[in-house]
Amino acid sequence: MPRLIRASDNRNQPLVTPRGEVTALSYFNLLRLRAGESHALEVPGCELLCVVLSGQADITVGTQSFSGVGRRVDIWSGNADSVYCGTGARVTVRATRDGTEVAVAGAVCATRFAPFRITPEEVEMVEVGSHDTHSRRRIFHILGQNGAGRAGNLLVSELYGDAGCWSGYPPHKHDTERPPDETDFEETYHYRYRPETGFGAQFCYQNDGGGTEPQVVMTRHGDTFLIDRGYHPTLRAPGHEGYIFTILVGRHQRSLVQFFEPTHTHLLAKIPGIQAMRDKFK
Repeated sequence: MPRLIRASDNRNQPLVTPRGEVTALSYFNLLRLRAGESHALEVPGCELLCVVLSGQADITVGTQSFSGVGRRVDIWSGNADSVYCGTGARVTVRATRDGTEVAVAGAVCATRFAPFRITPEEVEMVEVGSHDTHSRRRIFHILGQNGAGRAGNLLVSELYGDAGCWSGYPPHKHDTERPPDETDFEETYHYRYRPETGFGAQFCYQNDGGGTEPQVVMTRHGDTFLIDRGYHPTLRAPGHEGYIFTILVGRHQRSLVQFFEPTHTHLLAKIPGIQAMRDKFK
């Protein structure tokens, strides 16, 4: 069942690990370091991606080094600079600036892949929705189609949603493997708001006829939500821009196919950019 993890100082320890209560395949950690500080991590059987949210770091994967990763002051000031760390290698992140924060996304992966850097110029953006439909958001794909043949079933993106607008809308799910209509993916959302006093709402429901009660939770700056099933639209309160660091892990493949709730499929023609969004996740 989906679960909310409230914001806290995780002291550089993982918030999400494989074989957890909700997600079986996903890994998520937040590293917060001052200049000169370093943190080493090794997650056997997992592929990892280090995304510099703010500041700058030198990232070493095994014997391979990537210097000066990170070009932005914070998540609101440009595209991410990242390193795909491959599978099972020891990773060391050393901050070269104060206020360095690195999100580490991971997925269970049996295949060994080599590390590579993903520069801000390589990040692909797709705009979805509009102000008129209260659904405008921009999705920046960090590890998406660029990972085909070079990564396992891990997809990572940053979503920026306008104040008062919905995302994950029309409602969709991806909890059943039945291609070409739907593929089975776990998902992790990590929320930020501008200003940080902002908040939103996360919905999650199944409509399976089994009487499962819908979940609706208030999301605040720094919260994390784990999704293993169900439709999961998101709403931001007026006056607050929203950000979601998104980790998707495919159970059987890396091509994500969302299934839209039949009750609301008439909205697909009214909300711009839906097909472009779907194409970018495949």
